[in-house]
Amino acid sequence: MKAIRIHEFGGPEVLSIDEIPVPVPAKDEVLIKVHATSVNPVDWKIREGLRKTKFPSNLPLTLGWDVSGVIEEVGEKVGGFRKGDEVYGRPDPTKNGAYAEYIVVKANQISIKPTTIGHTEAAAVPLAGLTAWQGLFDYGLLKEGQRVLIHAAAGGVGTYAVQFAKCKGAYVIGTASDQNIDFLKRLGADEVIDYNMESFETVVKDIDLVLDTLGGETQLKSLEVLKPGGRVITTLAPDHAAEAKAKKLHLVGFMAQSIPDQLTEIAKLIDSGKVKPIIEKVLTLEDAKKAHIDSEQGHTRGKIVLQVI
Repeated sequence: MKAIRIHEFGGPEVLSIDEIPVPVPAKDEVLIKVHATSVNPVDWKIREGLRKTKFPSNLPLTLGWDVSGVIEEVGEKVGGFRKGDEVYGRPDPTKNGAYAEYIVVKANQISIKPTTIGHTEAAAVPLAGLTAWQGLFDYGLLKEGQRVLIHAAAGGVGTYAVQFAKCKGAYVIGTASDQNIDFLKRLGADEVIDYNMESFETVVKDIDLVLDTLGGETQLKSLEVLKPGGRVITTLAPDHAAEAKAKKLHLVGFMAQSIPDQLTEIAKLIDSGKVKPIIEKVLTLEDAKKAHIDSEQGHTRGKIVLQVI
């Protein structure tokens, strides 16, 4: 089978198209024929070697930790799935990913994909969708009527966070560039702050929850806009925990986990028409280098999908 792998850490040029054997599922795994995958920042951070301590992996390594496809083979101890099921999920980032024609995934990491969208759209959901869901609800404890500030609201995680928060009945404020203001309001944002024109910390206040995917000064300044006891939930390191503690605020860093029940809930929202995947562009598997270059520029609206079939 064809797979996009790295044999060393480095820039996009280290991505190579290899011909390798189709993997064999273990007793608790399924073999998925990959229809589509998508590009996440973790992909190129692992490629560059920036995440070696968090995600120890043997080289060569197949990248890609979103998958939507069809089950081809089921391990003997797997219940609940059968050959032909259309599934989606976030594979284990310490193992070979889905930039390939086939992938083996533990059965407890996948769910039946949304029925109203195709594999191309479904591949854009798992990692970003789970990150937004867990950041808002598991760690952020977001409730109806609360005020939430979502940084990089037009990005992969942000577009799901805006929609999930709106479904919850929250008042949603996003930061984005000016070309995404109308887009985000159509997506459900109540307010959008153009970060090129305004400093968010001077125009918003009384925020219950900030979802931070940027870190650095943005994380520190986010503490200034919170209500007493408010929360900043970050997908990066909580670098300003001391400042948060001094202000009696909560600053928590997390990494999304693959939770099939949450994928099922997200699929219900998609199938009900309340949430939709946002896709910037669809490229072929062979265009993985271009996809990484585009993703690293940091201005993608929604997700970049790699079509395999």
